Amino acid sequence: MKKINKKNIKIIGIIICPICKRYIFVFLCSFSPLSCSHSSVNKIIKGISLQGVDISNYTKEEANEKINKLIEEKINNKIIIKYDENEINIIPNDINVKYNINNKIEEAYLIGRKNNIFINNIEIIKTFLFKKDFNLSVELDDNKLNELINNISEKIPGKVEQYSYFIEDEQLIITKGKDGIAVDKEKLKEEIKYEILNIKNDNISTIEIPVEYVKADNIDIEKIHSEIYKEAQDAYITENPTTVHPHVNGIDFAISLDEAKEIINEDKEEYIIPLKIVIPNKTLSDLGEEAFPDTISTFSTKYDVGNSNRATNIRLATEKINNTIIMPGEVFSYNQIVGKRTIDAGYKEAGAYAGGQVVQTVGGGICQVSSTLYNAVLYANLDIVERYNHYFESSYVDASRDATVSWGSLDFKFKNSRKYPIKIVATAKNGVNLISIYGIKEEDEPEIIIQSKIISKIERKIVYEEDNELEKGEEIIKQNGHDGCISEAYKIVRKDGTIISNTLLSRDKYSALDRIIRKGMKEEIQVKAEEDKNNEVENKQTENTVIENKTNEILDNNAKR
Repeated sequence: MKKINKKNIKIIGIIICPICKRYIFVFLCSFSPLSCSHSSVNKIIKGISLQGVDISNYTKEEANEKINKLIEEKINNKIIIKYDENEINIIPNDINVKYNINNKIEEAYLIGRKNNIFINNIEIIKTFLFKKDFNLSVELDDNKLNELINNISEKIPGKVEQYSYFIEDEQLIITKGKDGIAVDKEKLKEEIKYEILNIKNDNISTIEIPVEYVKADNIDIEKIHSEIYKEAQDAYITENPTTVHPHVNGIDFAISLDEAKEIINEDKEEYIIPLKIVIPNKTLSDLGEEAFPDTISTFSTKYDVGNSNRATNIRLATEKINNTIIMPGEVFSYNQIVGKRTIDAGYKEAGAYAGGQVVQTVGGGICQVSSTLYNAVLYANLDIVERYNHYFESSYVDASRDATVSWGSLDFKFKNSRKYPIKIVATAKNGVNLISIYGIKEEDEPEIIIQSKIISKIERKIVYEEDNELEKGEEIIKQNGHDGCISEAYKIVRKDGTIISNTLLSRDKYSALDRIIRKGMKEEIQVKAEEDKNNEVENKQTENTVIENKTNEILDNNAKR
């Protein structure tokens, strides 16, 4: 074989390389008009898509409009989440879905534009031949999505049920778990996101819920014991800054741990473990004035001691709420504290509003106590959780400053939103219902002003009831009634004479109570009765005449025969 001369190869390379470079230059330059064309018309180059949607030869504005239209359809179209025959529908818009459209369209637009002519042309050729798809990304409300998925997990049939427990009185009640299926939450979340991103699909989408079979955990009695066990702790106060530390009741099994394990080993659906509650030596109440030195607010209303039944009801409800202590963050429930109003509990029948009327009911009058407390709570600047106004305006407080309650339905609740515990001190005597809230005043305690104003008046109607026992023309007022109104209540917060805030507390409607008048009809009844009697006599006479004429006619006919 003839040996190749390296010198000759070098010479050939020197000759050929410039030729190749020239052809590459010409090849690339041949696409420069394409690059210039796209630059001049401001359109996205051929071969570009966004989330599978072709946006070639679109301006940025046109591409944005096209994609947004598809997104609008997607986020407002339902997605069916399905398991067997069970379906749950979701709307993507409900979980605040947002797409990164503008950024991606800008990236697509810059293909073939952001570099020099040679690199731009390479990008154009590459995109033309091999296509390029930009993926969208979404932002959504994770809390709402997690809430949605948790809701789906709870509703799915045959789901696994882990053991659970709760404390009732001095008993620990444990419920055994059940094997079942569980939703793969992370996988479901990813499938939902994938479907939300599938903007090309404008049809109703269906997702099969991914599930797995799960065995319920065995009851871990040692873990439960460690979770519920508490040592009794005395209440105490520390200074600088002043801090009230409430007492803690001790709690423990009333039996040994081994005995508890023996109970759990029984084949049952529910297990009961006896508990022992240990009261500490010093409770929050024992601290007395030391824990509640300051009067935070006070409010009073008047009632008629002559109405003994109503006065009794007010006294009983007041005694129930008296000395109630509410910790910071704790919610007070009037119905829970006062309890059901029954004859056995000592309550009497008295006037109350029910069904748009004034009626006699057991416990009538206790709404005056809840209304008095409501105003004391407002002046203490505490957070109102639940409150309702009466059907008719109350006589003991201004409009929009009442709080009606009803067992099993309407309640008055408030939250201790202060830094320290508070104590309710309430009395009902000598016709005065007085409620005060005690605690520790905070630094820069503001002045609270409560204002009520009437927006419009609702006039009472006059209703007449016909009364046959009264003489004609005689009228007696059965019910005086009163006008209704629409009213508002405002809480004004003031510091050093300057108003900090003016908040609308409520806007309420109070119906008018009809004025009812008994109207005498006795004379008209008598006249009508006489007329009916005369008509009866005339009718009888007419009837007798007809019978007589008919008889004579028969007799005449017989005589002729």
